[in-house]
Amino acid sequence: MVVRAGARLRAAVVGTGLIGGSVLLRLRAAGLDVTGWDPDEATRRQARLAGVPTAERLVDAVADRDVVFLGGPLPTLPATLVEVATATGEDCLLTDVGSTKAELAAFAAAHGLTRRFVPGHPMAGTDRAGLTAALPELFAGAAWVLCPVPDGLAAFRRLAALVTEVFAARVVPMAADRHDAVVALASHVPHLLAGALAGAAERSPLRDAVLTLAAGSFRDGTRVAGTPPQRTANMLRGNRDEVLAALAGVTAFLDELAGALRAGDGDTLTARYAEAGTARVALAGRPYDERVRTFPTDGEPVDEVTWLCGLGAAGGHLSACRTDAGTVSYTAHLPHAA
Repeated sequence: MVVRAGARLRAAVVGTGLIGGSVLLRLRAAGLDVTGWDPDEATRRQARLAGVPTAERLVDAVADRDVVFLGGPLPTLPATLVEVATATGEDCLLTDVGSTKAELAAFAAAHGLTRRFVPGHPMAGTDRAGLTAALPELFAGAAWVLCPVPDGLAAFRRLAALVTEVFAARVVPMAADRHDAVVALASHVPHLLAGALAGAAERSPLRDAVLTLAAGSFRDGTRVAGTPPQRTANMLRGNRDEVLAALAGVTAFLDELAGALRAGDGDTLTARYAEAGTARVALAGRPYDERVRTFPTDGEPVDEVTWLCGLGAAGGHLSACRTDAGTVSYTAHLPHAA
């Protein structure tokens, strides 16, 4: 996947903040022919000082490229997708790194771009922002969601191979709407909770003493409250309905804890924390079973997409995707059934 007809793969990254910048640096470190572009002139200058080729105009950055990664604020991605699609050839693979998927996937479908646009979301980041915070190794071992559709399977296979080979990430295939429901609880609600805890501390008359005594639980629980406020607001607004639905579940569990505490019910408190601890232990190290699944490249695309999305919905991921002699072979990993 990292070569094309004996030549280096030609890639571009549009929007070089933390995530886009990390994509850019990893592609460069892997030896690909990569060009970046950012709407901010200072960021472009910063990239050049770091030795990364950067174009002055978006159209020049994406011209004659094999794959383009789209970054930037969520509200800008639809317009950027259209602009990049117009400036690139029909064989140019397009993907994004935004934190919500359903709205952009529907936009791409409405504009006839599903054959070459694969919605994507690398599940990695820090509480810092901008190109100066970018790390070429940010995605190693991380989950990277890709959303396959029947008429875009060829593009999905190409991108899955690139993500596993170059970024060493775990590809999680998932339907766009399912992705948004899952990340609401896995990522977006934690931003709400971190903001609430840090905000309550900021308003507390005991603020300075609280911050002096803040240890690991407070620091871990509020880490993402330090991310740029506008970025967090865009993410939450872009997935509002799913976030509110997930928040209702969190609130219900919190109400159970609070009710048990008011009643002095130690048994219920212990039971609820034991229940919560099960998920925490599973997060720390789940065993996986490996299996290989093969499909004919000219087979029924719905069957392949159904299997891929089922794998992701079941908590599985891909570590490899290889296409050869009329078949595509996926190396899949599913959580071990006890």
